[in-house]
Amino acid sequence: MMEVMSSAAAIQIDGLTVRYGSFTAVTKLDLEIRRGETFGLLGPNGAGKSSTIKILIGQRRPSDGDVRVFGHDVVRDWAAIKPKFGYVPDRENHFDEFTGKRNLLIFAGLYDVPLERVDECLQIVELEEAADQRVRGYSLGMRRKLLMARALLHRPELLYLDEPTANLDVHSTAVIHRILRELVHNGTTIVLTTHDMMEVQEMCDRVAILCKGKLVALDTPLALRQQHDERKVDVVLMDGTKMVIDLDRPDERAKLASHVSKDAVASVQTREFDFHAAFLKITGMEFD
Repeated sequence: MMEVMSSAAAIQIDGLTVRYGSFTAVTKLDLEIRRGETFGLLGPNGAGKSSTIKILIGQRRPSDGDVRVFGHDVVRDWAAIKPKFGYVPDRENHFDEFTGKRNLLIFAGLYDVPLERVDECLQIVELEEAADQRVRGYSLGMRRKLLMARALLHRPELLYLDEPTANLDVHSTAVIHRILRELVHNGTTIVLTTHDMMEVQEMCDRVAILCKGKLVALDTPLALRQQHDERKVDVVLMDGTKMVIDLDRPDERAKLASHVSKDAVASVQTREFDFHAAFLKITGMEFD
């Protein structure tokens, strides 16, 4: 018997399997993404992230399982889902010979949105001054922001982003993050894929880690950090001796306490979260 979709869920995935011939890219994936949250899909190349996104944006049909967006089945009710989401791909597909504004006007016609929304979206992504420039002259950051503007034209309730800030400068990254925070504040649900763990910690309410087509971890970034981070500190003594203290071992903690009580410690440095190490610990695979 099919489960009833939670009223708090924007996306409900039950037993999703995606096959390409004899190769299975996603295996019986169960996932619920809540309304109004920023959700990260993480994993190495070939983990199943892109295949999952392709199902959600209608580029492929599930080989098996049930996928619903706002209660609508992605196969039977696609016409009801399509107007509700926007998509920012990792690869650009602009009309380079047209201006930024002309690019948006084309899609505004497809979405049947008011023309003034084009100017509004250009302003949101800080491209209003470049609106009448041909896209072929845009920088990488400008081109990425134009993709974002296009996805926002019809005020989607759900936004998919594939590596939204990859290779962007600091300012452009900050602009994208600001836009995403404002969207979530206004109730938009965001699903993003990224290789940037700092972005995950800053932006995501929860993350799912996929490996070889299977879900291997699902939690908040903080919880994953607490569960899988190394609890070690680098200690330098007054005489120059360097040591690594494992805080999970009572004898190591006692050793550190002894040095501290003798005023023999010159410095103590906690280790920053290393997502590559954490991912290796979770999956046994490197994070590409």
